[in-house]
Amino acid sequence: MTEARYDVIAIGNAIVDVMSPCNDELIEELGLNKGGMTLVDTDRARELYDAMGPAREISGGSAANTLAGLSALGAQCAFIGQVADDQLGEVFAHDIRAVGIDFDTPVRPTKNTDTDPPTARCLIFVTPDAQRTMNTFLGASQFLPPATLNAEAVAAAKILYLEGYLWDPEEPRAAMRRAIEAARGAGRKVAFTLSEVFVIDRHGDDFRALIEDGLIDILFANHTELEALTGTSDFEAGIAALDGKVPVLVVTRSAEGAVAVANGERAEVAAEPIEQVVDTTGAGDLFAAGFLYGHVNGEPLERCLRRGAIAAAEVISHYGARPEADLKALMAEKLG
Repeated sequence: MTEARYDVIAIGNAIVDVMSPCNDELIEELGLNKGGMTLVDTDRARELYDAMGPAREISGGSAANTLAGLSALGAQCAFIGQVADDQLGEVFAHDIRAVGIDFDTPVRPTKNTDTDPPTARCLIFVTPDAQRTMNTFLGASQFLPPATLNAEAVAAAKILYLEGYLWDPEEPRAAMRRAIEAARGAGRKVAFTLSEVFVIDRHGDDFRALIEDGLIDILFANHTELEALTGTSDFEAGIAALDGKVPVLVVTRSAEGAVAVANGERAEVAAEPIEQVVDTTGAGDLFAAGFLYGHVNGEPLERCLRRGAIAAAEVISHYGARPEADLKALMAEKLG
């Protein structure tokens, strides 16, 4: 196996988050699924944006957020995702490169504003209880053609990290399947995050087939996604259902901490205490960042989980899905 150029390369939605605080009354008035993620079309995206109060624009996307955390910890990373040739596309590209992540996917032209999709955006309403209600317009991100995939870069990464959200559209799904082949052909590991229950409802058979075929080395899920994937509401039974099928299984349980099982070893950690939960956007993404950083550096399972918990706690202590504190210093302080 050749020496790796990257620790992690990820394929995911290239999204700019538009975040705004709001009250529960507005959530009800707009008929939103509080605490969940809903896909919206162009008209609904415009309606929701018009209903928002003052907002902040922050580059996001689940896998991109994970890479931002990994880069902050010192990992070498690259991102594959589709933006359009527009202002938000420039914002996304600038932001991801500014934190040291390689990003060279060609932009998608927007010659016709009526038919060419713009860069994706996620309209996030944050209520006083810190719950984030996400409404995602996928735009250009769902048109990532397999032909743009940099197979050499995939083969040069220790871990290929795939975002479940992007499995829904046909073109990115084909690109991810091609990426899995490239990673496997180079003897690299494949990590997959299930992302959301609705994704499992639509593509659970695909995910279960990937697992049964031994194509997933590291699987990330929260407790509700584990239930949707395995078909059992019993947490322990859900973990047992994947025993021996996934070399590394990581399951987060919100305030109850997280569990990881790897090659017969099991580790658990409590959620990292913080003074106040401000915004839960990106908690799972940053947990994955902390865990993967430990894993790629050969750290013990429990320490990988601790890194995940620390990174998740940092991101939920402020608005936005990317770290604001010095994660390296924070890890050194917490872990010694």
